[in-house]
Amino acid sequence: MGEKMKKFKNLFIILIILYIILQIIKNSEMIHSTIIFSYDIFINTVFPNLFPFLVLSNLLINYGFVEICFKLFNSLMKKMFKISGSCSFIFIMSLLTGFPSNAKYTRELYEGGKIDEIEATKILTFTHFSNPLFVIGTISMFINQKVAIIILLTHYLGNIIIGLIFRNSFISNNKNSIKKIKRLSFGTCFSNGVKDSINTLLLIYGTMTSFLVITAIIQNIISLNSFNHAVMSGILEFTQGLKYTSMININDKIKAILMAMFISFGGISVHMQILSIIGDTKIKYQPFLIARLIHASISGILIYLLI
Repeated sequence: MGEKMKKFKNLFIILIILYIILQIIKNSEMIHSTIIFSYDIFINTVFPNLFPFLVLSNLLINYGFVEICFKLFNSLMKKMFKISGSCSFIFIMSLLTGFPSNAKYTRELYEGGKIDEIEATKILTFTHFSNPLFVIGTISMFINQKVAIIILLTHYLGNIIIGLIFRNSFISNNKNSIKKIKRLSFGTCFSNGVKDSINTLLLIYGTMTSFLVITAIIQNIISLNSFNHAVMSGILEFTQGLKYTSMININDKIKAILMAMFISFGGISVHMQILSIIGDTKIKYQPFLIARLIHASISGILIYLLI
């Protein structure tokens, strides 16, 4: 029975892929414009915001910044979230760069033996920070700067609340210490950082483009009103969800609630990026998914109360 189900599943996936290929050929102009849109977002927003921080994070890890964070914030992280001070590095860097870099930092510390899989699973749940420049710039353009700042603050506050909710979950038995690692030369560390960062950014670009294409194909097949189209887009790929939400003829408060929820959930595209980064490790994805659903709800409620 299991073998038959596996064959049926494989056949179903093949048919879906073939159908997508046919749709791409049939609607080549629409797909082309979608890919250009994705490229513009990547070149103008994602790459310049993430690349320098991804490279510099490798240098910071190599030269002992994680150890400094451990000494400075170990007591605070233990009291607030019951997690080691090493995780404060992931928290700080994720605040600056935005998702899905939190998964990359988590994996690097996990593979370097600075945190175990339990701590890695836990810290991933409440470091889902959107890039602050992206949020303020995009929402300011779509609504106004005041709403953009409120959305950013509620998004950040939501992460803190998630950390407190998961405080008594995933308690690690790791001793309150940090392992020392062999330092690489500056040249080696820098070149490794550049290569790893480019690979991560290409993964982000490829995943984002794929989901934008899928969204365009679904939109072309199914006739949706503007509201449902915006919601579907936000669930699949949040940047396009923000774009289409701004075009709906509804009041700014509802727009802000939807935008805050899309950002805090991240979209399935971001979830696939996270899965791709942690997929071959023991870090668990399910708690991250649950945290994002809670995070989206918290952000929506906070926006409703504040605006």
